[in-house]
Amino acid sequence: MSDLDKLAINKNWLNSLSKYLDPYSILSSVEKVEALRRSGKNIFPPNHLLFNAYNKCSLSNIKIVIFGQDPYPKKGQANGLSFSSNEDHKIPKSLRNIFNEISSDIGIENHNPDLTSWANQGVLLLNTCLSVEEGIPLSHKSIGWSVIIDGTLKLLAAEKKNIVFILWGKNSQKLQTKINDKENLILKSSHPSPLSFYRGFDGCKHFSKANSYLKKNNLAEIDWST
Repeated sequence: MSDLDKLAINKNWLNSLSKYLDPYSILSSVEKVEALRRSGKNIFPPNHLLFNAYNKCSLSNIKIVIFGQDPYPKKGQANGLSFSSNEDHKIPKSLRNIFNEISSDIGIENHNPDLTSWANQGVLLLNTCLSVEEGIPLSHKSIGWSVIIDGTLKLLAAEKKNIVFILWGKNSQKLQTKINDKENLILKSSHPSPLSFYRGFDGCKHFSKANSYLKKNNLAEIDWST
């Protein structure tokens, strides 16, 4: 068995990404996370959910990419999808603001914090960091996850088009230069966290704008209910 077989990531994604990055660099990041776990640190999400964004959203079906910063740093919240949480968990504050925007934008009321239904429709819910230490946001910003994020953007730029890239917050917006804005749509605003949602996220109407773009390009719109 190859060492790469230990990566809990969809094989189609991994094979496609391997044209734009060294897959062993992904393995290196996973091994760093495993070492931190062995040292006694609480790391989220669990290993089998590190690549949940890729496993729940097929490359062939991808329509939208929503970038978050890193997983929720509280126990039981992170499930490997950006902004998503487990169904039996209280809705995190950032996600509550997202749901409020969806309600005011398109009239859908959501109460389930698990966004898997979005991912299954072609929404890649990707964080710029795929892991985090309990209670310390951005604690894994130097662990090497930028390699897979950059590789993903190179893959999408080379092989896909008519994708809606939704960049919330300064960390996500740093990725804009790596996106082909002539063949895709970029939507930007402040982060939906309580500290910054009022700086532009509130009233951004990104959900209706995204669906309008998909419809314009003869692609199935996203059902934003959870």
